[in-house]
Amino acid sequence: MAKEKMMDQSAFESILKDITASAEVIRSRQDQKQAVLNDFDKERQRLKQGKISKKALKSSVPKVRKELMRLNKDIRNNIRNLESVANRAKKFAGHQTPKSFIVSTSGFALGGAKTHHHKKHHKKR
Repeated sequence: MAKEKMMDQSAFESILKDITASAEVIRSRQDQKQAVLNDFDKERQRLKQGKISKKALKSSVPKVRKELMRLNKDIRNNIRNLESVANRAKKFAGHQTPKSFIVSTSGFALGGAKTHHHKKHHKKR
């Protein structure tokens, strides 16, 4: 009796969970970055309104830069993680290629894949 490949559904769901988790982390870091940008913009508005001094705004600049760099680094790391999980999903999908069967009155036989004869490469001396 011929058997077709069956996808491991739980393994595929695990990959999907990893993709979803990575995407959620990226989105939350982007939200955090936007919050930092919004807060700094509010401080700039307060400077324009005369509520804080320029010195006070300058003191917050290094903190904001450091926080933005940290968030950017974290986003990049999570994008790399997402890429590796996506590569794992592609590899998993590649293992799902169907087998070719030749059907005849006498039964089933695996077919389709022809063998290639490889020539040996000789080193030149």
